[in-house]
Amino acid sequence: MVQAWCAAQDVIDATGVSVTDQQLAQAQAAIEVFSNRVYPDTERMRSRDLYWLGRAVAYQAAWLAGQFGLETRLDATQIQQDQVSTTLTGDGLVLAPMAKRALQRVSWMRSRTVHIRSAIEGAGPLLGDPLSDGTDDSLVWAPYTGGP
Repeated sequence: MVQAWCAAQDVIDATGVSVTDQQLAQAQAAIEVFSNRVYPDTERMRSRDLYWLGRAVAYQAAWLAGQFGLETRLDATQIQQDQVSTTLTGDGLVLAPMAKRALQRVSWMRSRTVHIRSAIEGAGPLLGDPLSDGTDDSLVWAPYTGGP
């Protein structure tokens, strides 16, 4: 039994492609590399993330079934032959396109925004109501210089 985020039947259900246990294990290994997570750490992951990891493995396994010599390919971003050229992304030769899209939906793979506190908010954490007299000691005091 292959330890993977999806089973061979899940690959068939998602893609219509039958895969072997070896192809499923290879797909799992590739998605572990790209996701920076390993299968045994599932208890620390959210169910939504496990769903998308399973989809990524299913798409990768189906894609692997149609690839020849995947593990011995050159690392190239541009290929030119017989006056025809193509430019690929760095992962274009080793990661299935739908697996990449599924991985982009995993919580730790998405972009995040960072809130930078303004001078008004101050540098430290603000607890409670900022208009309350009880928070006066935690706020920076500045004299009122008049309004416009």
